[in-house]
Formats: sequence, C-alpha cells, structure tokens
Amino acid sequence: MNSSHAHSDHSHDHGHHGTHADHGTLKSYLIGFVLAVVLTAIPFWLVMGKVFDRSSVTGIVLLALAAVQVVVHMVYFLHMNTKSEGGWNMLALVFTVMLVVIMLSGSLWVMYHLNHNMMPGMMSGAATGTAPDPRTLP
Repeated sequence: MNSSHAHSDHSHDHGHHGTHADHGTLKSYLIGFVLAVVLTAIPFWLVMGKVFDRSSVTGIVLLALAAVQVVVHMVYFLHMNTKSEGGWNMLALVFTVMLVVIMLSGSLWVMYHLNHNMMPGMMSGAATGTAPDPRTLP
C-alpha cells in the first residue's frame, strides 16, 4: 500500500523539475494590456495626426513601435523569457527573427532593383526631382 501511495505522488509531478513556466498574475496581465493599448494608440495618433512630415519617418517609427508591441505580447501574454522551456523558446525566437529579417530585406532589395531595372527613365527623373521628357519615352 505504501509503494502505491508513493507512486501516485510521483505521477502528479509529470517530470517538471524546476522548469515550471510562470502563468502570470492579474497584475502582469493588466500591465501587458495597458502597454498593448498604449502601443496601439500611439501609432494611430501618429498616422491620423500626420505628426511627421515625411511618410518614411512615420513608417520607421511605426515599425519600431510594432516591434516593441510584439515583445510586450511575448513577455506578458505568452510568458516567454530566457528561462521558459530551458531557453529553447528564446533560441527559436532568435532564429525566427533572423529568418524574417533576411526574408524582408531580400524582398525589399529585389523589389527595389526590379523597379530600378524595369523603369530606368522614371528612376532618373525621380532622382533629380524632375519629370522625364515625354518626347524620349517610348
């Protein structure tokens, strides 16, 4: 009888030896929610209020705020940190970020060069700030 009791206590452990992930508290969820709302409201205000004169600056700021919001969601809602799953979650995240950066930069590079090579007359006019001469266009 004693051995079966010891076995039943061991069966509730499920092999979690110190790697139990934190499932968060109400306070951490509220902090994450408030940060997510703020990080959604700021880009909305930036775009609707036309805060920056150049759209490229607005785009860069929006991308930076989006990256911060992704981190907020991963930390406060997905509970990802360097200790969860023995660090494998963080390694998978780093690998995913690397692949996304390579894919996005490669795609932008290809699109820029396609535009440059397919529209050479338009690119030279756009670079100088003048319109191309309509007599030279095919």
